[in-house]
Amino acid sequence: MSRPKMTSLYPEKTQRIYKLPELIIQQGHQIQEPKLQGPWIVKGKRARAESVNPVQDHPHEHTHGRPSPQARMGGSEGDTRSSDDQKDDIPVENYVAQRYIENPYLIGGRKFDLRVYVLVMSYIPLRAWLYRDGFARFSNTRFTLNSIDDQYVHLTNVAVQKTSPDYHPKKGCKWMLQRFRQYLASKHGPEVVETLFRDIDNIFVKSLQSVQKVIISDKHCFELYGYDILIDQDLKPWLLEVNASPSLTASSQEDYELKTCLLEDTLHVVDMEARLTGREKRVGGFDLMWNDGPVSREEGVPDLSGMGNFVSNTHLGCINDRKKQLRQLFYSLQVQKKASS
Repeated sequence: MSRPKMTSLYPEKTQRIYKLPELIIQQGHQIQEPKLQGPWIVKGKRARAESVNPVQDHPHEHTHGRPSPQARMGGSEGDTRSSDDQKDDIPVENYVAQRYIENPYLIGGRKFDLRVYVLVMSYIPLRAWLYRDGFARFSNTRFTLNSIDDQYVHLTNVAVQKTSPDYHPKKGCKWMLQRFRQYLASKHGPEVVETLFRDIDNIFVKSLQSVQKVIISDKHCFELYGYDILIDQDLKPWLLEVNASPSLTASSQEDYELKTCLLEDTLHVVDMEARLTGREKRVGGFDLMWNDGPVSREEGVPDLSGMGNFVSNTHLGCINDRKKQLRQLFYSLQVQKKASS
């Protein structure tokens, strides 16, 4: 599948996002308005956390007209063109500026975000699976807005945090989602947590639906996405970004086991051996979240009129007894195959 850039699509659940320098060129007069004041997160084209920078003032002061690394080395020797002519040839890097969420939910005084995995088998019709396991990524430094330029405070990426002087390689800086969900339930109650995770499920579906018509859908292709979700003090989830080809490098033994099982279950869903019937709603740690419409936990065709008693077939952060489920699944498939032969 081709991969378009994910941008702000549903403002009630996503950050306000601007692309620079086009914003400056096309709407430069608006950048001075109070509603566009910082702080911001400014991200370039380089992979993952390499080019992410928190800034307090206007993002265009950090990005507008910034030349590429090659251009910063200066023009070629003997170039007699005027400086204005040379400037016209300087390639300008594109950046994305996201309004910074200033009131993140904190645990132990530290900021975190969630990494969740969604497997898309088809866009037309949309068929998406949600993995039960994931993790919360924590910063090693207590949160404060007084040091907006401190990446160890504001960026939770492991690539950033592992360079922190306080980083402990054995302990890492992650919680498994099951532990995180249990923590929230103990503080706020199961009903509040259920509402939060239902809102997170909605982010997955809405973001995929928004790009349905622009991504080339090939029945021979699939895509595993890594969603980054931030939760604020009001327990409102925000979509930070969607990563194609998310990092599968492990930072701890627990992380290694999660990602090994994730890859194994991905191959089970892809089903290159054609063992599945196509009617399964769970395969290992994956639950079928959307199948050209919402998927119910109940058997049979769900009644979607009013959606009053509808419960989505998602179990994010719940117990993942994947080995037991896979044994039962493939045993039942073998029995069906023998009975039909």
